[in-house]
Amino acid sequence: MPASLPATLLIQTAFIGDVILATALVEYLARHEPRAPLDVLVRRGNESLLAGNPHIRHILIWDKKTQKYPNLLRLLRQIRRAEYGRVVTLQRFASTGFLTAFSGAPERVGFAENPFSRFFTRRVPHVIGDGTHEVQRNLRLLLEAEPRSSALELRPVLYPTPADEAAAAPYVAVGDYVCLAPTSVWFTKQYPEEKWLELLAALPPALPVYLLGGPPDTAACERLTQAAGRLGLVNLSGKLSLLASAALMRRAVVNYVNDSAPMHLCSAVDAPICAIFCSTVLAFGFGPLSTFSRVVEHPGPLACRPCGLHGHARCPLGHFRCAREIETAQLLAVLAEAQARRPPAR
Repeated sequence: MPASLPATLLIQTAFIGDVILATALVEYLARHEPRAPLDVLVRRGNESLLAGNPHIRHILIWDKKTQKYPNLLRLLRQIRRAEYGRVVTLQRFASTGFLTAFSGAPERVGFAENPFSRFFTRRVPHVIGDGTHEVQRNLRLLLEAEPRSSALELRPVLYPTPADEAAAAPYVAVGDYVCLAPTSVWFTKQYPEEKWLELLAALPPALPVYLLGGPPDTAACERLTQAAGRLGLVNLSGKLSLLASAALMRRAVVNYVNDSAPMHLCSAVDAPICAIFCSTVLAFGFGPLSTFSRVVEHPGPLACRPCGLHGHARCPLGHFRCAREIETAQLLAVLAEAQARRPPAR
């Protein structure tokens, strides 16, 4: 049996969507360096996303909420003891740059904008706004040259466990259904509640609809459930794990999502996506990657859009036209297209 190569550590301690997108690099390394062990470092709370991933040897966890910096130093000692051959940070923050710079790895890679990049052995510019997807920006950290055409089709991949599939199974069993993930961390990335209610009123009455989200989203989803008064509308927010939610979304007719983590969940299991982009735009490079991916946005032009990379706690101009002027008919057209391409039930 051939000897294994030195191990690689990927560092991505940002949010759920960022970790999901980082799994595209896990897939690339599994394909091109199958004998090299691979570890991944994430923030506490995101480790469940990588459960069941057959390509990851160890998951390292940084607890940012309690003793953030003492835990960072403990991680550095752990990383140095592991004697990685390569450490790659996918972030531009000083903390992960610090871990990379002083990891002791012969190969230390990250984006040039990281404050510790002067100590990296290779630095790659991180350019936003030219239409390059974040997956491809990350991939450049591993490649000396531009990606080949086959690598341009690289996608994130998650691996729902049998337990996740079992949790989703009772809801899948109804036949055709739609999933709706109505919330976002950022106000200006979130389709407004009254617009979701318009959509729920317009969807075919016999079509089951599942509301998805984490525990922080449960109250908002319950408001929608009560206000809609729709038969077959089920609030599953906080009741399914992320991977169980992904398993459920994979079999939906279509998934209505914001430009947020549920969109990336869909991409990682090739679930059909209708992504609603309010204040943000595809040119930033965070769009959906499923085989069936449709983006609905303001019919435009709208001079104030985009108003920022990540979104805002409120519309800077107070009108939020980028969301409120998206028509329900645009969303229904995506459902009709998704239904037309769906194979008939046996």
